[in-house]
Amino acid sequence: MAEPFAERGAGRWSTRASVRLRTTAAAVLVVAVALLLGALVLVAMVRGSLRDGVEAGAEQRAAELAAQVEATGPPGPGERDPDDDPDDDGDEDEPEELVWQVLDVAGRVVAASQPLGATLPRDEDEVRLAGADQPYLVVTEDADRDEDGGTAAYGVVVAASLEDVEESTDALVAPLTLGLPLVLLLVGGTTWVVAGRALAPVERIRREVEGITGDRLDRRVPEPPARDEVRRLAVTMNAMLARLQTSSERQQQFVADASHELRSPLASIRQTAEVAREHPGALPEGELAEAVLEESARMQRLVEQLLLLTRADEGALVRTHRDVDLDDLALTEARRVRRAGLTVDTGAVAPGRVQGDPLALAQVVRNLVDNAARHATSAVALAVTDHGDAVELAVEDDGAGVPEADRERVFERFVRLDDARARDAGGSGLGLAIVRETVAAHGGTVAVSGSSLGGARFVVRLPAAYRDERS
Repeated sequence: MAEPFAERGAGRWSTRASVRLRTTAAAVLVVAVALLLGALVLVAMVRGSLRDGVEAGAEQRAAELAAQVEATGPPGPGERDPDDDPDDDGDEDEPEELVWQVLDVAGRVVAASQPLGATLPRDEDEVRLAGADQPYLVVTEDADRDEDGGTAAYGVVVAASLEDVEESTDALVAPLTLGLPLVLLLVGGTTWVVAGRALAPVERIRREVEGITGDRLDRRVPEPPARDEVRRLAVTMNAMLARLQTSSERQQQFVADASHELRSPLASIRQTAEVAREHPGALPEGELAEAVLEESARMQRLVEQLLLLTRADEGALVRTHRDVDLDDLALTEARRVRRAGLTVDTGAVAPGRVQGDPLALAQVVRNLVDNAARHATSAVALAVTDHGDAVELAVEDDGAGVPEADRERVFERFVRLDDARARDAGGSGLGLAIVRETVAAHGGTVAVSGSSLGGARFVVRLPAAYRDERS
């Protein structure tokens, strides 16, 4: 079914009009409706009050006439009402403001304030009299008089002009008709100015955001001094821009470092291949294949680590949550790196169970053990300690250690300290970064300090797995 034209037009206007215009229009509309209803109620109340006053006066006059009829009988035909204005020689064709008639049982007029040419109706609230521009309000009163031979019943009918009511109402409508538009203009202008000032910071924010590009994320939107929603919006946008700037800088550095790391094995493979092509007998048999395998394995490890960090950035590093025995992982890695000339002490490995992704936690233990083995002189020590609410894994070596100034930086991506930059001894610079991201994803912490062996001591602290006390 097609949308009605009026609804489509209203919808287009509401989407195209500015907030300032819509706010002003809404304010004017609400005030207009309120003022119009108020004016109508005021006119109705004033009109009703004036009408009640006219009706009260007519009822009082009718009661007086009824009392006179009961006391002395109705006035004679053509007799003037003593309450009429004696100086009013008025036009008989134009009724007075208050006229009355006394009717007998047959409905005949036996007395009247002035000739009207018609009998006033007793069963109507208003009546139009000949020669009058405004209607008359009709009030009736019964009167019984004892006369010879019985009781005579009369009816007193009083009609009061509503001319003053109409004139007073018209006098009230005129200023309302002129004043309402002026009030609406004042409300509209005030709303327009106030809305403009309130939205001015938003427009400044919009202009600033419009000029922010991918290479200008250092810019910030102005924060208005008022502690309102607009300021909170500006603060939130600046925080978002700061996060975007940090993410962009981190991404650029990440791409640059990854490109540098990948360039080295590729250059080594190419150099070996060029030597083998130009000088076929210069390389021992099988050296080209070994070089290609070694460097491709290095690239594979680097790519896998990059993908792992990418999942960490996306919050998808932990895929499963299961009970994991951290002591089993530590003992497995100790057996792997044990070799001639390197002592691996696992005497302090005690049972310790945590909850998390088994593969991710195994990668944490492997990276720490590989780092210790790479920098150790002759000994590596592993320890697992259960503290009740947390389980600690400590990996120590007797190498050169980590300088105190670099103990936070060592967990950053592609960071290798000066004494570990040699390709033969150093890694990719991603192992400890993966450790920190993985541990953080599991709700734990990792820190490095000096070791009693003389080298570095890395400590990972993870929340312990839930224990059922009933078991």
